[in-house]
Parts: sequence; structure tokens; C-alpha cells
Amino acid sequence: MTAPAPTEAVSPCQSCGACCAYSANWPRFTIEDDAALDAIPAALVNDRLSGMRCDNDRCAALSGQIGEATACTIYALRPEVCRDCQPGDPECTMARRRYKLPPLPDMRPA
Repeated sequence: MTAPAPTEAVSPCQSCGACCAYSANWPRFTIEDDAALDAIPAALVNDRLSGMRCDNDRCAALSGQIGEATACTIYALRPEVCRDCQPGDPECTMARRRYKLPPLPDMRPA
């Protein structure tokens, strides 16, 4: 992972990852079209083809250490449920609580 340019904001998600390790049922496929699903590497899709493969509750596409430094290895291809979770929203807060991380300010657009 390369360092962001000085003018580029660093997402708090890059030092968290709690939402990606909250539940094996969370990284599910919902409204993705067939082309989007086909783009996700098969090794990262669960056996039911209903969501991302998880190791226990942790999404197999997550790299790094929860609460320190994390990244999604398929960020541009991630499912809608992953795109919908925003820093500081109720789902983020719930996931961070599980890992004893402090809540973030709600960063959803107004």
C-alpha cells in the first residue's frame, strides 16, 4: 500500500477494519449484477455464492490488523454492503464496539 498524496485524506477505515471482521453473514451479496459478481475472485466467494468467504467472522479479502492498519484486497470490486457501511454510521459503531474501538464521528454525507 502506498502512502496517500499530501492533499489526499486518509480514511479512518484504513486503521480499523472492524466492519470487515464483524460477522461471516455481513459481507453478503445483495444488489450486485452478474458482471460485478463475476469480477470478484472465486477464491473469495463463499460456497453458497451468497457473499464473501470468511475465516470465522473475518472477510477473506481483508488484509492487516484490526484497529491498526487494514485494507480491502478487492476494494474496487467490493460488494454493495461493504460500500454502504460508512465511517461513524450505526453499523460502523456496532462493529467498532465489538473490537473495543472508540466510535467515530458520523461521516455520512448530509
